[in-house]
Amino acid sequence: MNNLLEKEPDEKDAKLETDLSFWTTQNKMKSFIVSLFSLFLFLVPVPYQNQWTIGIGIIAEALQTVFEDYLPPFMSLILVLSLIGSVITKLGLRNQYGWAVRSEFMKELFDVNWFWGTLRVTGAIFAIMTLFQFGPEFIWSDITGGTVLFELVPVLTTWFFIAGFLMPLLLRFGLMEFMGTVVRGLMRPLFKLPGRSSIDAMASWMGSGTVGALITTQQYESGYYTKREASVIATNFSVASIAFSLVVISFIGMDHMFLQFYITVIVAGFAAAIICPRIPPLSKKEEVYYEPAGKQISEEVPAGKSRLRWAAEKAVAKASEVKNVSSIVKNGVQNVLDIWFGLIPLVMGLGTIALVIAEFTPIFNILSYPLVPVLELARIPEAADAAPAMIVGFADMFLPAVIGSGIESELTRFVIAVLSMTQLVYMSEIGILLLRSRIPVSFLDLVIVFIQRTIITLPIIILMAHLFFF
Repeated sequence: MNNLLEKEPDEKDAKLETDLSFWTTQNKMKSFIVSLFSLFLFLVPVPYQNQWTIGIGIIAEALQTVFEDYLPPFMSLILVLSLIGSVITKLGLRNQYGWAVRSEFMKELFDVNWFWGTLRVTGAIFAIMTLFQFGPEFIWSDITGGTVLFELVPVLTTWFFIAGFLMPLLLRFGLMEFMGTVVRGLMRPLFKLPGRSSIDAMASWMGSGTVGALITTQQYESGYYTKREASVIATNFSVASIAFSLVVISFIGMDHMFLQFYITVIVAGFAAAIICPRIPPLSKKEEVYYEPAGKQISEEVPAGKSRLRWAAEKAVAKASEVKNVSSIVKNGVQNVLDIWFGLIPLVMGLGTIALVIAEFTPIFNILSYPLVPVLELARIPEAADAAPAMIVGFADMFLPAVIGSGIESELTRFVIAVLSMTQLVYMSEIGILLLRSRIPVSFLDLVIVFIQRTIITLPIIILMAHLFFF
């Protein structure tokens, strides 16, 4: 069955070369206008409130400002409903007339295994404890559950609401096909990836790393990336946005060094993105597509056609498959519900646990001991204080900045800030999203990739820091 599925794209492309019935003015305008609109929404940087962001970021921040006081209790209710829905579904599955079984989407949303179900219970309990501030204080304090519920969850709620709802515009009207065909010659030799992966990276870079990861999971489950490609993109291209980078460098008190800071982030991140895909565990992932979808991609240009013409034809052909607006709206609503009911409870549960470990146990301090002599050898001031900040990013990307803000040396704070941007794999958002997705990345894989990216980027960051602070 899978072999048959893998042949479909080639047959599609063969038909595309001979049958141009889709090449109508209506389809061309539909593809061009919607793709241009989604390009501005997801990928084009615009200045907003003294920082650079993207269209969906402006809408998300506006919503967050308007509903700031209501988002924590609203999402706490969503987490409780997610838990209740899972319980009802489990009970309903014992009866062939169970309400959840009638809808495949509802079944998939609430019919989770006991591991994810337990995390939904944990997330709902932590949210209620934090909202009403009862139970052990280390759960709901401002630096643990309070950080997740009142700072992280509102941001994810609004970003994912806008991004999830509007994502079909980005994925279903040909922009991915067009960009994939055009830049394949760059992405394949450099990163061993399809050209369309550049969209994931740009959406992360200009908007949010979690949005980039969300695009990657949807593309993998739709048959456009192999297991290896999806694993590589999700762990190496879900880069921190320019907006978040500005927040980090401001928080750590080094706004005046932003240009040097971001240049270092780009250089170190580029090196990691080239090396990591070529070494285990990522290099050992299978080159097979998600089986229910099969292979749905071909970026090769047929003989006799220019790359630009072939890219345009593939884009218009993709847009021609969209027959009505209702399917787009339905797709967007399902994206949002899946994130709100499926992902946010895990962020609340695992994110709180990760912060409790980071703030109230010596685990990260102990794990960072081997880094101290390395940092001292590299002439990094306050090495003992800096070492924990360099590995606590595995729990949450913002924690290194929090820990590093108390360090006096600007050089050391610079190194910590840049490293936190280039490690990428952090459990409070990206890690949970990937573990919950169908991308074949395990917790051990995430740990190894985090360590690899730290080892690869740290020497580069230290070298550039010494050059800037010479």
